[in-house]
Amino acid sequence: MKDAEATERAPGAEALTAPEHTRTRSRGVVRQQLQQILAFASLIALVLFFSVADSNFLTWSNITGILLSTAVIGILALGTTFVIISGGIELSLGTGMTLAAVMTGVFLTNLGWPLLLGVIGGILSGALMGLVNGFNIAVLKIPPFIATLAMMLIAQGLALVISGTAPIYFTDAAGFTDISLGELIPGVDLPNAVIILFALTALGAVILRKSLLGRYTFAIGSNEEAADISGIDVRKWKILIYTLSGLFMGIAGVVLAARLNSAQPSLGIGYELQAIAAVVIGGTSLQGGKGSIVGTLIGALIVGTVTNGLRIMSIPQEWQTVIIGLVILVAVYTDNLRRGKDG
Repeated sequence: MKDAEATERAPGAEALTAPEHTRTRSRGVVRQQLQQILAFASLIALVLFFSVADSNFLTWSNITGILLSTAVIGILALGTTFVIISGGIELSLGTGMTLAAVMTGVFLTNLGWPLLLGVIGGILSGALMGLVNGFNIAVLKIPPFIATLAMMLIAQGLALVISGTAPIYFTDAAGFTDISLGELIPGVDLPNAVIILFALTALGAVILRKSLLGRYTFAIGSNEEAADISGIDVRKWKILIYTLSGLFMGIAGVVLAARLNSAQPSLGIGYELQAIAAVVIGGTSLQGGKGSIVGTLIGALIVGTVTNGLRIMSIPQEWQTVIIGLVILVAVYTDNLRRGKDG
């Protein structure tokens, strides 16, 4: 869905009248809602399938297990949704998350910082990596694929160097594991990591749909040149978009470290692929300009449900990877078909 200002000033494009623009916008909203409904219907179908295949699937303990395992991927996916809608890509999610977890361990265990300060420091470590990515892409004009690939390798190396290639355990950080495994709502048996995921989903949806950052994210992804001509400071907003993604990356690092009660420096590779898969499955276009936070959450739940269901059915790990890859191919092909019809 194109930003109004960008659409009106797009070079070589005919100006849309107000009624035409309203109709175009309405059709885009309807299509987005239909995509979310189809994604949600797919999730329900998967749940029903695995429930029939194994009676242990549809139990509260397994459902909370799916939600808990989805939390980290979901948080990463929420942040990268903004990047992909803007027409970019983010490959440093996994190792950047690991580096943020390691930095949290350094702050809390090695330096002995108070819990709140150490957690904030870990989250800001992720934001800093996002800021560097944004600067490299927007100011130095390095292609997003190369810039974030370089950051992926840098973060992976730094995590190993800073930790000494050994895990950092949070045995002396009282209350740290409660960030993920504690229960904010007594008696509900719902881990805090899941509540954090849902809270960030609500926050991300508000930012994407109601804020200037969200509006410009769509505008840049729809037509960056038109956005620039219309007066949008594309460089500044790209930096902010990647910084926001980095902030989510830092939160995911803290949540993962709290769940494992340790910062594992060799962990993280592959998380970026699952996060991007969740975004694409949820209906966000890899070509930019279209997407939603709710769709991303549904996509993350689909990835988590498929992984859990295949594991319960004792499908070998290698075949689980193959099936997830096929799901991604179908999602991208569907997006291409939709783009063809829209064009």
